[in-house]
Amino acid sequence: MAVTHNEVIRNHAAFIWSVADLLRGDYKQSEYGRVILPMVVLRRLDCVLEPTKDTVLETAKSLAGRVENVDPVLRQATGEQFYNTSPLTMAKLLDDPPNIAGNLRSYLLAFSPAARDVLEKFDLPGQIDRLDRADLLYLVVARFSEIDLHPEAVSNLEMGYLYEELIRRFSELSNETAGEHFTPREVIRLMVNLLFIEDDRLLTKPGVVKTMLDPACGTGGMLSVAEDHLRSLNPQARLEVYGQELNPETYAICRSDMMLKGQDASHIVLGNSFSEDGFAGQHFDYLLANPPFGVEWKKIERAVRDEHESKGFAGRFGAGLPRINDGSFLFLQKAVWDALAVRDPDAPVITNRKGDPEPDPDLRDQENVTLPAIRLGYEEDPTPRLATIEYRTSAEDHLEAEVRPYVPDAWLDHTRTKIGYEIPLTRHFYKYVPPRPLEEIDAEIKQLEAEIQELLREVTE
Repeated sequence: MAVTHNEVIRNHAAFIWSVADLLRGDYKQSEYGRVILPMVVLRRLDCVLEPTKDTVLETAKSLAGRVENVDPVLRQATGEQFYNTSPLTMAKLLDDPPNIAGNLRSYLLAFSPAARDVLEKFDLPGQIDRLDRADLLYLVVARFSEIDLHPEAVSNLEMGYLYEELIRRFSELSNETAGEHFTPREVIRLMVNLLFIEDDRLLTKPGVVKTMLDPACGTGGMLSVAEDHLRSLNPQARLEVYGQELNPETYAICRSDMMLKGQDASHIVLGNSFSEDGFAGQHFDYLLANPPFGVEWKKIERAVRDEHESKGFAGRFGAGLPRINDGSFLFLQKAVWDALAVRDPDAPVITNRKGDPEPDPDLRDQENVTLPAIRLGYEEDPTPRLATIEYRTSAEDHLEAEVRPYVPDAWLDHTRTKIGYEIPLTRHFYKYVPPRPLEEIDAEIKQLEAEIQELLREVTE
């Protein structure tokens, strides 16, 4: 009987999860992921490189001392984005138990720079020392050497799902990192559906290629779900995803996830999106993010103010700077710039469409609205007033019924009209609950006063 796609993921996740039994006592639950996630990456790289191991070693030997930059040649030899020039493998590490810590460090150093960077950002060298001191290193390496993560056994797609399942489990174990690292997949799917809702027809065209940026990508969940969604719409389409992440360990998780799926992991960069913009000068078809809210931007204040003052609207922060504890507004301005302003630096605006879409009768939970600019006609105040009008009401009717009775010379400026969508959550979900009768509240207050008096009497007597 054939093993199904979901069974592969469940079986491997359960086996990998069993490593946690070895760590119990020496590690807290919230720390399990620090060992297991990088070891999963290491084992997958080990399995992927196994068929080309001899070729890489021979090629590296022949190039030694003759070619300075061997990276492209060795990547070509593996057919992957990474390689390892050590004769060791995870299985061979078990042949020398007394020296397993030193040999494993040597094995890590032999990886190509990008792969080594990911493993180091996980602080795997530090975990090797900790496991070695606890006499757990040999046991952990042996357990991971047993699991078959060769591409023939676990496809890139299955590997991605497996890795995301482990990330989810570890996030749930760690309250202090769950909100920072993991956005629930149900929320992400809703966001992705809303993002692509008007482009389903476009995205089903054969060979279409689109780009997406998440400037606060965390573990990459939004990018992964967006890719899955586009793949379900059109297997021939390609979504090139880009992300930037500030936290080194979280960056390592995201980048390794891309590596395990066979995607271009170089599109994931480490650094602060404000002071170290990893994609300066680039623009993207889509931008999706769940940036941190209520965080300070004091650490990068100088860089942000310099850009604001020197570039104005030719930079990312032309609209102005928020309070020092409102980093979310800076993310919003960056999003506008990355998605729109690079194409038209003189008019950085926010809109969910670049044109005016026809109303779709199947957007049942959304309301189509138009936002015309109503100019009041006063010479001393030419500023337009923007009004939100439901689609079933024309702007002209709204002007005649709601504005001109009070401002007779008001007129519509249709050059500012935008059509978009809003989800009126209050209208659909709010249920009015009338206040309690005053008599009932008064009686309750009197009862509480009597109870307080009785308690005071007990204390004073």
